[in-house]
Amino acid sequence: MTRTLFYLILIFLVSCSSGTKDQSVSESEIELNKVKLKELNDQVIDISQFKGKTIFINFWASWCKPCLQEMPSIERAQAQLKNENIVFLLASNEDPAEIEQFIKKHNYTFKYTLIENLEELNIVALPTTFIFNTEGKLKFSESGSRNWDDISSIELITKIMNDHEN
Repeated sequence: MTRTLFYLILIFLVSCSSGTKDQSVSESEIELNKVKLKELNDQVIDISQFKGKTIFINFWASWCKPCLQEMPSIERAQAQLKNENIVFLLASNEDPAEIEQFIKKHNYTFKYTLIENLEELNIVALPTTFIFNTEGKLKFSESGSRNWDDISSIELITKIMNDHEN
């Protein structure tokens, strides 16, 4: 509990970045199976259910202004890519009741999840986005907000969706 509180305070102090910072991603740096997600009802999500799909995971918090500012663009990107082989997940380590309250106030169609191991994934700023290709390899990692429905972002996502290299 103390460790979690420490990380929350640390993330609050150094995060919520509105600037975009591309990070060079080593393919072996973070593996999809290392991401521990749960449903809001605390049921473990079997990440293998997304096998063969591109996976867009946005790590966010309801108190993070840049996170909230980029959500409409994530919603529009999700709508633009709705017929593609991609899943959009929004992951937070907040209390499920807080997330449920957020959901009631906002009309997004996201799949909200709980992240169990935020610190193990070396996420030090919110929002942070990971995009895994269809083989489960991390191909993109970025801290800070982004306009996800602009042409360059859609092209980035599409390139990753079409990346079938091992």
